[in-house]
Formats: sequence, C-alpha cells, structure tokens
Amino acid sequence: MADKLFTVAILGCGGRGAESYGRLIDAQKNKYKIVALCDIDTAKLDKYGKVFGVDKKNCFSSESAFFEARRADLIVIATLDADHVRHCIESLKLGYDILIEKPLTDSREECEQLLDAHKRYGGKILVCHVLRYATAFLRTAELIDANTIGELVAITATEQVAYWHQAHSYVRGNWRRSEDTAPMILAKSCHDLDLLQFYAKSRCKCLSSVGELAYFKAENAPADAAKRCTQCKYVDTCPYSAKRIYIDGWIEAGKPENIWPYNVLTIEIPVTEQALRTAIDEGPYGRCVFACDNDVVDHQLTEIVFENGVKATLTMTAFTANLGRIMHFHGTEGEIVLDEEADKICIKPFGKPETTLRINALADSGYGHGGGDNGLVNTMYRVLCGEADSRTSLEASVESHLMGICAEQSRLNGGELVYVHRQ
Repeated sequence: MADKLFTVAILGCGGRGAESYGRLIDAQKNKYKIVALCDIDTAKLDKYGKVFGVDKKNCFSSESAFFEARRADLIVIATLDADHVRHCIESLKLGYDILIEKPLTDSREECEQLLDAHKRYGGKILVCHVLRYATAFLRTAELIDANTIGELVAITATEQVAYWHQAHSYVRGNWRRSEDTAPMILAKSCHDLDLLQFYAKSRCKCLSSVGELAYFKAENAPADAAKRCTQCKYVDTCPYSAKRIYIDGWIEAGKPENIWPYNVLTIEIPVTEQALRTAIDEGPYGRCVFACDNDVVDHQLTEIVFENGVKATLTMTAFTANLGRIMHFHGTEGEIVLDEEADKICIKPFGKPETTLRINALADSGYGHGGGDNGLVNTMYRVLCGEADSRTSLEASVESHLMGICAEQSRLNGGELVYVHRQ
C-alpha cells in the first residue's frame, strides 16, 4: 500500500522552517509535498521556491494574503517568537494540522489563549521540542524508567551555549533584544526546561532564577576596538571576531556548501568565502559584540522543585568553549551522566560496574539535534496518519513554557520564589 501523501505549507522560510524542517520534509516525497511558502523576505521565497519546486503563485510575502485560504494539510510555523501565537490561532481557524517552532510565547495569558483555541477548533499540534525525539535523550529516559538508578531524586543540568553561539544568536542575531524575542531562558533553554519536566514526570511546583547580561556590553570593549570586526585591529586575535568565527571557521570546517551557522549569513548556495566576507563587512553579523544593541542575558541559573519532590538545577551559560548539554541524574541507587560534548552517557549504579554508551552510536540520524529533527518530522507523519500520539503536544509543551515564564519573572525580581501554577 502506498504511503498517504500530506501537503505542507511553510510559514517562515528561515534556518528552521525551510532549511531544517523544510529539507527533511522535502526529502520524504512519498509522504509529504511542499505546496506553499510564506515569508516577508522575497529573496528567501525565491530561493526556497526553487529548492522545493513551489509555484510562484503559491509563494506569499503577505501574511494576510497567505491566510485568505487554507493552502495545505499541514502548516510549519517557524516565524519570529512574537508571531507564533497569532499564526497558530489563524492556522487552527483554517483547519490546519500544525508543526510549530518553539518557544510558543513568553506570556501566560497567550498560553491559555492557545489552549482555548485548540479546544475550540481542534487539529493536531506538535511543538518542536526536538530533543524529546533525539535517541540519546530518549535512551536516558528509558534507563531512568527502568529503575536503573533507583528513584530519581535530583537533576543538575548545564546548557553550554558556547561563546561563539552566544555571539551569533544572542548578541548579533535575531534573539538579541528582549523587546523582539522571548527571554533567553525560553528562546534557548525551553528544550532544557521541557526535558527536565519530561524526566521528572511531574508538573513544576515552584522555582527561582538569577542571571544578567554580564559581558557583552560597551564598557567591556578592548581599547580602541572598532565598531565592525573587519575594521578592527583585533580582527585576528579576538575570540568573538566575525572573521575568525565565520571565515576562518568555515575554512577549517572544509568550506561546507550549506550548513549552520554560515548559511544564516547568506542565501547563496553553495556558501562562498566572498558571500561571507560581504555579510560581515555589511551586515549585522560583522558588528563588534561590544557594540551591538543586545540586552538579553549571557548567563542564568535556575533552581526548580517539582510537585512530586524531584529537584533540578539548570545553568545556562555563554561562557563555555563548546556546545553541548550536560545532564547529571541523581538516583537512590546510582547516577547517570549524559554529556553531549564528551559524546557519552555514563551509567553508574552504586556498588556495580559502570557502563558507557556512545551518543553518536545511538543516534538514528546525525541531522540536527542528535537526530531529533528527523525524529520529529517522522513522528509528525505518524501523528497525521493517526498511528501515534505526540509526546510534544501543545498541552505538554505549555508546562515547560510556564516554567520559563516564571523563571524570567523570578530573575527580574531578584531571584524571588515563584509558584508556577496559580494557587
């Protein structure tokens, strides 16, 4: 029997909507067909219209024109954070099933609006908490559920943002300003909050959080630093130099044709050195990290108490050499350490030999978030066919969003204790 074919519209043709989910969806032509695109950037519309074979009449730069009718079975919503709720509700009204990028919102009231709209209009919604679909994180959940370390008591988690990723996304990039995006605890670490809630198997009772923007501001600029990296005497020595991150980094990586973060700077495929040089000479990614208009935090520490008694801490920090999550699970009969940077899961039962699993050997696919992106798209298909339930449903996702909203409330109020669910 042939696979059922679902048509797909993509709203927001950026690095996630088109480059990640779009390409994964387009690769499964027996299951999905991309038939409509919408983005305010006409250059991206032209680029991905050609990549996905979408007729120009179905490529929209106007949101209002796009929403005049339902264009497909499934819509991928990957617009800016502040637009997610509006776009999701409009899509529900039109009868779409929805794959929506996180974070949904930084507003408790909008969370409630989304839940109400979902009840009113129906439809299937998957939120892109892709790590719940990544093999290493699922394997860790299986180990905990199998009582490998006894009863789970506490989790200590570190989100290593990495110095250059902080500069790319949260100092120079789209998530740098609090008025334009969700707080960084949601924009970057909603994955981590979601995983903590997933592992704890409980709603959050209360939390407290502290953090600030400590480093990426004008007073920390080196003496006589220029406003743009290519005009600066520190261009070859500053670790945050755009030349070192984007030009030298691209060359050292083997001059890849189309991978993040280099493909964020240019729509050219393949990426070229000249395109990258033009981008850092003229665009936002070439600004000195001490001369940007950023105001989001560069580190934040959160302490969490779940209703079932499990405790957790989450440290989100820019000040690490490399990317990767480190999660330490403390149980009554042992511990588990998941370390993405070290590529291993260590199982340490008390009084017994330790076991080590290699994360890369577990992954179904190396494409995006340890195979999580691919796992999400595959699960979406089974959900559409009625063959699977979503482990990242709207209802499940709202819990971790409320945690992030309360963490930011706590941070802004000096680390006060905040109860997540209204008493």
